[in-house]
Amino acid sequence: MSSGTIAAPQPGEREAGWRDIVAVLAGRALDRLRRIAAVVRPLGWTLMALAVAFWITGSSMGWQELIVAGFVLAVAVVLCSAFLIGRTEYDVSLDLARTRVVVGERAVGALTLTNSGSRAILPSRVVLPVGAGRGEFSIQRLAPGQQAEELFTIPTQRRGVVEVGPVSVVRGDPLGLFERAHRRDEPVDLYVHPKTTLFGGQSLGFLRDLEGMPATDLSRDDVSFHALLEYQPGDDLRHVHWKSTARTGTMMVRQFEETRRSHFVIGLSRSSGDYRSDDDFELGISVAGSIGLRALRDSQRVDVRVQGRELAAGTGKQLLDSLSTVEQSRPREGGVPELAGVLAAHMPLASVVVLVCGSTVSTEDLRVACSRLPFGARVLAVVTQQGIERPALRKIGDADVVTIGALEQLPLALQKVLA
Repeated sequence: MSSGTIAAPQPGEREAGWRDIVAVLAGRALDRLRRIAAVVRPLGWTLMALAVAFWITGSSMGWQELIVAGFVLAVAVVLCSAFLIGRTEYDVSLDLARTRVVVGERAVGALTLTNSGSRAILPSRVVLPVGAGRGEFSIQRLAPGQQAEELFTIPTQRRGVVEVGPVSVVRGDPLGLFERAHRRDEPVDLYVHPKTTLFGGQSLGFLRDLEGMPATDLSRDDVSFHALLEYQPGDDLRHVHWKSTARTGTMMVRQFEETRRSHFVIGLSRSSGDYRSDDDFELGISVAGSIGLRALRDSQRVDVRVQGRELAAGTGKQLLDSLSTVEQSRPREGGVPELAGVLAAHMPLASVVVLVCGSTVSTEDLRVACSRLPFGARVLAVVTQQGIERPALRKIGDADVVTIGALEQLPLALQKVLA
């Protein structure tokens, strides 16, 4: 066989090729049938089944009435299917005035549909999913280049993230036998932030920092000078105090007070067993957000953690966005003591730790939680309990524990702690 000769396919190869072609064609046919079946609503299937049943029964038994009834139903189905003919290719624009609102506020948006084609678009219906619900708008006939705008408001009674969209353009018949939907645009996330309160002053008083107050722990290497000690093997020679060494004849080195960078940590319990009600849990979310925002305004590094994960808190917007997604967890995922252990393991140099929980947490559990936190950190526990008229302050070891019944009581409670 010469190098330019092409070998003819063998019988087995031809059969395999035909099988592949048949499989591809069958797949396309099934996909097309699924699309056709998707536009038929349950009432449409019912009428088509009745038309066939009447026709067969009337033909077999000689009942002209059933044949006529089947013919009428078939004509009605055909006429209704004609309403699906036509294009619905709108240019859709979904615009929310604000993608972040506080719980209780109304989010306002606009839905704009434009006919950018050269032919008119018949009346249609536009469906806008909003979370678990949906809104419907009736769009009249649009001539080429014509535009329709629909304004809407979204109530936000609950904190969370609400997905708005995607917009679906629906064409159907008056009897509701057929419905064809085309998705347009992309969904938009609406963040419903928890309520927060503002309060003045430092978030929790003085903090240890490179420019702040030193800790009581002593160190061989830091920035806050404390005293002079005799040289010990292993000390850094860069810290030798040569004037004292020359005067005493003994090598002397500087000793420093250990300092820590300001590290503000908030531990928010989301265990359902730590709260008496959902309102107490929402109050805890608001407390964590308010204290975190105050710490960020004080230019501190803020970390927020709940059971199972750490929340983004680099900026105020990130913090509130993260709190919008927090949901209650099951008690088996751990409560405040377990959360405190995680904080100590991942953030051992924290300078201030705030624990937020509900009133069902016992004093013993709070004591255990506070004992697990990083040594030397200032600890504050905020307990939420709806119905408390005035904030209450108590001590558990070195930790301050305040109980509040409303978000407006938080500034007064912190004043008591700092007094």
